[in-house]
Amino acid sequence: MGEYNIISSDNHLIEPLDLWTGRVDDKFRNRVPTIIAMEDGDWWFCDDHKVVGVALGTQTGERFKGNENLTRAGKFEDVRLGGYIPDEHVKDMDIDGVDLSVVYPTVGLLLYSIPDTELLTAICHAYNDYVADFCATYPKRIKGIGMLNVDNPDTAVKELERCAKLGLAGSLITVSPPPGMEYNNPVYENLWAAAEDIGMPLSLHLATNRPGPGQEFATQDQLSEAFQTNVDHWVRMSLAHIVFGGVFERHPKLQVGAVEHELSWVPHFLDRMDYTYTQRAQRPFWRRFEEDMLPSDYFHRNIFVGFQEDALGIQLRHLIGVSNLMWGSDYPHTESTFPKSREIIDEVLAECSQEDKEKIVAGNSARIYGFNLN
Repeated sequence: MGEYNIISSDNHLIEPLDLWTGRVDDKFRNRVPTIIAMEDGDWWFCDDHKVVGVALGTQTGERFKGNENLTRAGKFEDVRLGGYIPDEHVKDMDIDGVDLSVVYPTVGLLLYSIPDTELLTAICHAYNDYVADFCATYPKRIKGIGMLNVDNPDTAVKELERCAKLGLAGSLITVSPPPGMEYNNPVYENLWAAAEDIGMPLSLHLATNRPGPGQEFATQDQLSEAFQTNVDHWVRMSLAHIVFGGVFERHPKLQVGAVEHELSWVPHFLDRMDYTYTQRAQRPFWRRFEEDMLPSDYFHRNIFVGFQEDALGIQLRHLIGVSNLMWGSDYPHTESTFPKSREIIDEVLAECSQEDKEKIVAGNSARIYGFNLN
């Protein structure tokens, strides 16, 4: 690979048991995420809603020993320490050959399925305090991504501003808003403007769906193979709403990312957006850009895409845009590349030029998240 920095643009924390119990208002104290021991392992519940098991943090690296070792059952006592102890997180980065880490939540991703918007806002606020403290231990090596509930965009703007003051590098927004609140809705205009002004990238991460028709994440035990195979559907819909809604025309410096959705879908998506814009009969409510740009031009200027091991996507990198790509290990989740990240990077990027490799594994992430590579 060469002697230069490697940034994982998509690492995760495993939220500690007491994260929310001591950080929310008293009125939410009995409704916040809590672990309950069940026959098939420890599960997080929130407001009587079964959210996710802890097994995502207990099987780091196990997939390399064979798929038969993987399970949805797990105990919190077996969670990898680097998931919630900063010193151990950095030790594992060193083991894996990763120099810099951008951290997302784990339980927090699935908490976007909690229907109560006031509770979700409180959950986001508490998590943001925690992740800021976590990253402050190693500010030159770890940057945190906050959580925003965008049900009320004005409230989200205030929390985004607070995230920036806490030193966080970006914020999550739901990958799929409820029907009627899609991202071409003018109600989000102040959010886009604030993110652009502050310089905070916004991430559409896998699994952050809000409740609505067909949102299977609201019932984890019934998650189907079809859903798992087609998880890029929701991010494509949201990105298309943002692009066709003229958000990037009005906010040329805004950066929005598709995180942990891999890459291979992007060339077809770009082709279909441009075809729709140039070849389809126009509806009265369809927008025409004032600028002489195609939808794909806005994608290349304003959207970043995170991946782990999508070799096919890398073959198509020049159609996607090399400057739009960010590698991430997904540590410490079951599907993580830990502890073989260097080996996997070498394999997936084998046909790339040195310049392309440096952009994909470090340069693009450093530009978006403000890491200093010197």
